Amino acid sequence: MSSKAVELARAAIESFVRSGKKIEPPRDLPPELKGRAGVFVSIHRKNGDLRGCIGTFLPMQSDIAREIIDNAIHSCSGDPRFPAVKPEELADLDVSVDILTTPVPVKDISELDPKKYGIIVSSGERRGLLLPDLEGVDTVAQQIEICRHKAWIGHDEPITIEKFEVRRFH
Repeated sequence: MSSKAVELARAAIESFVRSGKKIEPPRDLPPELKGRAGVFVSIHRKNGDLRGCIGTFLPMQSDIAREIIDNAIHSCSGDPRFPAVKPEELADLDVSVDILTTPVPVKDISELDPKKYGIIVSSGERRGLLLPDLEGVDTVAQQIEICRHKAWIGHDEPITIEKFEVRRFH
């Protein structure tokens, strides 16, 4: 079953890829698209390969719907790891939307669970984020290592960790 969050993200991607136009959110927002929250939009090929993933860990827009639209557009056109999505790829793409809870500080890594919590690892101004429940990421140590690598934080540098949960829509 597709959610309104995924339908909106897919509509934003298709409109932007086909015409370069940014859509407006629906007038009557369903409950899952109201309020404010950080949002990640992930695009995968049907074979499971990542094709784009961009998000915000804190809200930047006036509502979740606008957050989804902006991050969907950035995910299909602005992820520096991938070229922009082309119209002929659209039929072969799966889209998921993660709506994040507000991050909270972690006092001890025993509070973490890579299947339940995403994490943000920080050192100074450098910050790496990893969503929860990702294939191949089974331990807290792996989560922290990936976040350090993403943020160019060395193993000997002190870090702070925050955790968050997500509502994931496919």
